[in-house]
Parts: sequence; structure tokens; C-alpha cells
Amino acid sequence: MTTQHVEAAIEADPNLPIIRITRDFNATAAQLIKAHTDPELFAKWVGPDGMDTRIVVWDARNGGEWRYVAGRDGEEYGFRGCFHTISDDRIVQTFTFEGMPDDVSLESLRFEDLGDGRTRLHAQSLVDSIESRDAWLASGMEVGVDQGYAKLDSLLAAGAI
Repeated sequence: MTTQHVEAAIEADPNLPIIRITRDFNATAAQLIKAHTDPELFAKWVGPDGMDTRIVVWDARNGGEWRYVAGRDGEEYGFRGCFHTISDDRIVQTFTFEGMPDDVSLESLRFEDLGDGRTRLHAQSLVDSIESRDAWLASGMEVGVDQGYAKLDSLLAAGAI
């Protein structure tokens, strides 16, 4: 089965330090929740192509913590946070890139059932300032988002989730 490349819509709120991402998937909300909370699955799709992801800590429950390290060409990048809420249609967590430890994001992922086995992901990241938000946007984050979600599409199409 082939999958069509779909880009995520990434928008910055003009008045608040918020980044919003919207993307549709050929998957149920339950499949997407599992892809975001199962450490083995998450490591297979997160981030840009060519990065290897190693899960260090993963306690996917309300109040649990997580940490992973992504690497390529001898360079490693650490990310960490806490799961605040995991429900049937929502994940709320913190997100910190360890290279910018003062820029903590509060992320909310909501999974909207579109019917016919399709789901729309609504992700929102609240950061500390407009400057931090703009730095995240300038970092090339859209490449990691789009390439990661394309890998997730492939896993879903292959029946791996």
C-alpha cells in the first residue's frame, strides 16, 4: 500500500507564544494515542529522516516522565518532559529540548474522530515568549514534523499500529 505525503499545517498565533499543528491521518484516535505513548512505536517515527531515536525513560501515564535521545552522524540531541494527562482522545505533556533547557513547552494533543477511520490531530505548544516561539519555528521544526508524520503514515499503512 502506498501512502500519500501530507504536510502538517503549522501556524504561529500572532498574539500569543503558541504554535498550532493540524494534520489528518488514516487512523483511529486509539491508534494515534498508541503511536504517541508506546515507546517502541514512538522511536520508529518521531523526528526527521536519518535520525536514530533511543528511548531513555518512558512512563506513559498521568504524571509519568519521558526522555529520548535522537542522534545522527555522531551528534546527539536530548528531549524530555512529563505526561500530565493521557486519555482516549487527548495527551497533555511538557516538552524540553535539552539544548535549550529554559524553553519548556506545554503541549496539548487532541485527536478528533473524522469518521471512516480517519482522525485529525490538533497539537498546540505554548512556550514562554514570542521570541522562543519564533526560535522554534526558525529551527526547521517543520522538517521533523512532516518527515516524522510521513513515517507514522507508513507504519499505519503497514498495519504496525
